[in-house]
Amino acid sequence: MSKASATRLNILQAAFDLIYRKGFQATSIDDIIATTHVTKGAFFYHFKNKEEMGLSIINEIMYPSMIPFMLRFLERPGDVRKNIYEMMKSLLLKAPSFKVEFGCPAVNLIEEMAPLNETFRKALSQLVVRWQKAIEEALIKAQAAGDISAQHNPKAISMYITSTYGGIRNMGKVFGRGSYNQFLKEFKKYLDTLN
Repeated sequence: MSKASATRLNILQAAFDLIYRKGFQATSIDDIIATTHVTKGAFFYHFKNKEEMGLSIINEIMYPSMIPFMLRFLERPGDVRKNIYEMMKSLLLKAPSFKVEFGCPAVNLIEEMAPLNETFRKALSQLVVRWQKAIEEALIKAQAAGDISAQHNPKAISMYITSTYGGIRNMGKVFGRGSYNQFLKEFKKYLDTLN
């Protein structure tokens, strides 16, 4: 990796961490520069403005790390219900860079920026749509194998699962990690109904 590429990645990672804790709008370019110890010139060499940097975080930090993490469960052979449960459990309890008190970085950005910025909304929707599509495909495959009934609507289920994830991540900010365990018990019961 070249020095310029390493500097750019350093800026993106530091900005991601700050935005995750403080929010996009509350994080200034000066905050990012102070954290990375790069010059303003170096920042603007890599990004024309804060919005471009934010979109780069979604496309270059979040998407490449979050999607493979989720897909590794959804593409496994075996019981799709168990795989979806393990995916959710890992997202809530084992994702190393996610903190309970700060929620999910993607959900946070969706709530903060999607209503305000169409470009952000489109970039964030690609992340969610890819996840939903992976859940839907896993369910369709299970239906084709006769593991779950064809009466279930995979698209609607994928929307439900991703929505419950966003909700429990936000509840975790208020009620702490214990709320995840309560949620997972009920989530497993829901998945068991998909027969």
